[in-house]
Amino acid sequence: MSLLSSALKRIKPSPTIAISNKARELKASGRDIIALSAGEPDFDTPENIKEAAIAAIRRGETKYTAVDGIPELKAAICRKFKRENGLDYKPSQVTVGTGGKQVLFNALVATVDAGDEVIIPAPFWVSYPDIVEFCGGTPVPAMTTLEDNFKLRPEVLEAAITPKTKWLIFNSPSNPSGAAYSFDELKALTDVLVKHPHVWILTDDMYEHLVYDDFKFVTPAQVEPALYDRTLTMNGVSKAYCMTGWRIGYAAGPEALIKAIGTLQSQSTSNPSSIAQWAALEALDGPQDFIAENNKVFKERRDLVVSMLNQTKGLTCPKPEGAFYVFPSCAGTIGKTTPTGVKITNDEVFATELLNAEGVAVVHGSAFGLGPAFRISYATATTDLEEACRRIQRFCGSLG
Repeated sequence: MSLLSSALKRIKPSPTIAISNKARELKASGRDIIALSAGEPDFDTPENIKEAAIAAIRRGETKYTAVDGIPELKAAICRKFKRENGLDYKPSQVTVGTGGKQVLFNALVATVDAGDEVIIPAPFWVSYPDIVEFCGGTPVPAMTTLEDNFKLRPEVLEAAITPKTKWLIFNSPSNPSGAAYSFDELKALTDVLVKHPHVWILTDDMYEHLVYDDFKFVTPAQVEPALYDRTLTMNGVSKAYCMTGWRIGYAAGPEALIKAIGTLQSQSTSNPSSIAQWAALEALDGPQDFIAENNKVFKERRDLVVSMLNQTKGLTCPKPEGAFYVFPSCAGTIGKTTPTGVKITNDEVFATELLNAEGVAVVHGSAFGLGPAFRISYATATTDLEEACRRIQRFCGSLG
């Protein structure tokens, strides 16, 4: 009899976390490492949010809360959806979890049975397919292309839908590509979904506020109200509010689904941190001007990285509309050989040899379901980004 369950055998550790851990280990051993693998803003949590947490501690807000969120935070989430997305939700339609990942995990575990299919546009966040497989479902990658800036085409979505399709997981702006969908681009996809009433939409809007060049964010239930009753709209405070460690994600959707998610959470983690919930309340209701200030820095970094990578031998890097990632193709390096005699056979070898030779940690594109490519997070100091890009240029230039 095996100690480990068969469900655990269907998943693997997160590649992004694994590479970040390796970079930390190498740095601790004395190597000069620039880690561009973590999806985490380098800005600190704003002071007003920290003070709200401290005030909550002093008020004694340190007890158990309602399993899926305090009423005050749920009300703030409803205000946020109305104010920013034009979506009307009641508190009974809102769930709060320990980060967006738990909300996604709960939603899929609560709904996916063996044999159910879940469409996931590729490249995708590494956790989506593993969670689906943990539930016994089948992830169905819907491929995008560099030529389309990694955006899903309606005909590709249509072709992926079968009678077994339970969900489409939709992430815009995207991790890892930074691709974001305009109203018209998203409307073309929602027109397809309207024709298939058995398909639910799980939208991951975690990077909603991280958009550039006057891009206007929209979410599926906002673009097509007919999808409101079968959409779970997920978001959180991790990225835009620089609160990754606070672990607060939330979602709104049909009451029956929200109730099921709450039941599942009641038998797993129970409530998210009470203190982090009060901090998230301040994040959503408090001043928002720092987001634009941070975005100005992110945009400058994006433009720097895109420019330097597009001047690099063997690389092609599209300019994304949002998030803080770029997803350059390294197809031009495949088949070449490093000065130490290692042949670059795929993007994982590329990333490994880049780390070995130049001390730059990136995540290989095949981990996100689409290669040959790699992901760079530009949520790090501009001087480090510039030096990392010089090292990437030197590494690619050394390949023969």
